[in-house]
Amino acid sequence: MNHTSTDRALRLGTRASRLARGQSQQVADLLCELTGRAVELVDIATKGDATTAPLHTLGGQGVFTSALREALLDGQIDFAVHSLKDLPTAPADGLTLAAIPERVDPRDALVARDGLTLAELPTGSRVGTGSLRRSAQIRALGLGVELVGMRGNVDTRLSKVTSGELDAVVLACAGLHRIGRSDAITEALDPIAILPAPGQGALAIEARSDDPATLDLLKPLDHHYSRISVTAERALLATLEAGCSSPVGALAEVVEAENGLEISLRGSVTAIDGSDSVRLSATGPLTDAVGVGERLARILLDDGAAELMGSSR
Repeated sequence: MNHTSTDRALRLGTRASRLARGQSQQVADLLCELTGRAVELVDIATKGDATTAPLHTLGGQGVFTSALREALLDGQIDFAVHSLKDLPTAPADGLTLAAIPERVDPRDALVARDGLTLAELPTGSRVGTGSLRRSAQIRALGLGVELVGMRGNVDTRLSKVTSGELDAVVLACAGLHRIGRSDAITEALDPIAILPAPGQGALAIEARSDDPATLDLLKPLDHHYSRISVTAERALLATLEAGCSSPVGALAEVVEAENGLEISLRGSVTAIDGSDSVRLSATGPLTDAVGVGERLARILLDDGAAELMGSSR
């Protein structure tokens, strides 16, 4: 590598939202601390940012990531930071998932008026979310709340509770932590009731496969157990996907077992109207994250998940 290229600031591609820039700046700061390389943020406009239409109507995965990937392949940026749950499960030609930093709280968060929890919300309360998965799982609890579709940045969503337009909104704990708004959370939702999205709480750092110098710089950011966990979750999601959008929840953890550490993976598929769901778990060795995810997906399909996914078309 020539002298100039090692001296210049690395260009980090990010969505322009407060949350995206906040989490990208955290990655930039950490990379600078670990390697001494300066990093500059480059805002990239994505399809998902340019519309307020419900996400499930925008043609599936990639609405927040395609433009970043194109900028990366075009050489406009050196690496990109994504929310991992937005990243399509299929690998992209020419790109490598260079690092998955240590995951933060993967749970969903309730932000409700008067400090209420989900169970304390009165019947008929208006609860905002743009997620089919969250809506379906909340309906399945039979609490009698009204689910209201919504899009917009975190501040916009929080303001709907403050203004009284909604009684509560459901967001990711991780996003609120990353913009310093943990104080707004009135309940971190137990995964036993509401299973998070595959990859929730984790970031994905992508770089070009033919750029070994950047890939080497990014390696120290990779967190081994976080990568194992999300690999299992994404393998489950990839195996379940059959050309349709479906409310899939998944959460893997590295846990103590009799013979040392193992992967513990929970997965769920819920009917859109909350009338039925399939929720199962599997375990396996840390060296077989993909196998654990694929196996649990097949068990879910055998137990009726395919029919529930059909109901979400």
